Amino acid sequence: MPGFQFISRNEPVYLPFSRPKYKISMGLVALQLKDWIEADEYFYDELKEKKQLLISNYPEVFASRPGSLLAQTEVLALVLKHMEKYCPGVLKIEHDEVILPKLKWKFRISDFEESPLDLCGRFVQEDLCLMAPGPDGYTLEAASLCFPARWRLMDKMGLPMSAIHKPVPGYSEKLSRPVNSFFNRIDVDRPVWRVNWSLTTDPTMFQPVRQKHSASELPITSKNAGDQVYMRCERQTLRRLPNTGWILFTIKTYLDKVSKLNKYPKEAQNLSSLLRSAPTSLLSYKNINHVLEPLLIYLDELADHKV
Repeated sequence: MPGFQFISRNEPVYLPFSRPKYKISMGLVALQLKDWIEADEYFYDELKEKKQLLISNYPEVFASRPGSLLAQTEVLALVLKHMEKYCPGVLKIEHDEVILPKLKWKFRISDFEESPLDLCGRFVQEDLCLMAPGPDGYTLEAASLCFPARWRLMDKMGLPMSAIHKPVPGYSEKLSRPVNSFFNRIDVDRPVWRVNWSLTTDPTMFQPVRQKHSASELPITSKNAGDQVYMRCERQTLRRLPNTGWILFTIKTYLDKVSKLNKYPKEAQNLSSLLRSAPTSLLSYKNINHVLEPLLIYLDELADHKV
């Protein structure tokens, strides 16, 4: 669109393998508000995918709890303002309508009076999760979650952070208290971001349940690992809403074949070292064990410039 350049996906946008040893941490970095929402060249394709998921799997991809409406409305206003300013031409607002000219889509804001976060999720690639402060920490109160990575929205609604992340190895022991403390300190004018990563043999964006590998699945070898294994990176942001004080957690998912590391031997070497140093429990949680051996051979060859 005129005046706006979508992020290219020819190369990986994020390669969060900066250190060769695994260490569980929050890894938060200060975020410039102008960079809050990202739009890449798959923008319209992913919006179409979201639309289909909202038709076929609505209870799986959108949910809200009583009391969240004010915060949902606040998010919608913030995202619309941001998109108008930093993604010019991608959408237009006319009276009661949000218009996506490229897709010829029109949404009436009044049609989403009870679920403004649902509307918001239909014109950004990010998934959106609203967290409210409470006696047990911040709880998940509303979410538009079309591209989950092995978790189901209906299983997490209303739960505090500690319960949401209970399956993550090491979270309860090492991150639960720091995360809760940090959430309490997030300032309206100081949003943050981080990148989370995993590996998968399934390139679909909508993955609410853990993968089940069958005998018919193509075996992963050191020869095909680059094209059969994908890096799934989540760019996550945290921002406190100025009026309600709730926290909006956004998740932007990027999928790239591991073969794209052929131009990045240092990152390939770091990923190999990370996988070797990661606890077995983490490899199991991330569903990596079944591809680990051939993947390590492939990555080592990349690191040595042999592929």
